[in-house]
Amino acid sequence: MLEKNQIAPEFNSLNQAEQEVTLSSCTANKNVVLYFYPKDDTPGCTIEANDFTALATEFAQLSTAVIGVSKDSCQSHADFIKKFGLKLDLLADESGEICESYGVWQEKEKNGVKKMAILRSTFIINTEGAIVEAYYGVNHVGHAQAVLERVQQLVYRGA
Repeated sequence: MLEKNQIAPEFNSLNQAEQEVTLSSCTANKNVVLYFYPKDDTPGCTIEANDFTALATEFAQLSTAVIGVSKDSCQSHADFIKKFGLKLDLLADESGEICESYGVWQEKEKNGVKKMAILRSTFIINTEGAIVEAYYGVNHVGHAQAVLERVQQLVYRGA
């Protein structure tokens, strides 16, 4: 698992519009909130995406990009964004390479059945590419607001 002060793993992936996105291009002039979620258009993931969208203006005012990552396709992401009017980029990590590099592809057990899945996690990455916060196994309820408050601390207090 990644920890605070480590350099965030670089990635290169396509977003919902099939445009290439790299971490270094994002952190060139912005902080990045990189959040991993299990699947488009599922209850918890929809709440989390809607919550980040509701705070999009506040994140933008703090020079912070919010980027979601799942193993869904670009088309699935585009449909998800359109259905809910989401205001964020969603990266298609179909190969699972980004999930692996961030340590969020983990074994889970549900109803006695073990399987690999994305552990809902969020990373705040500064403009130098360093991880400021690494949150693994988060609950989607209230998470976007908590992340915004932490980004505010970073920006306003230099924490």
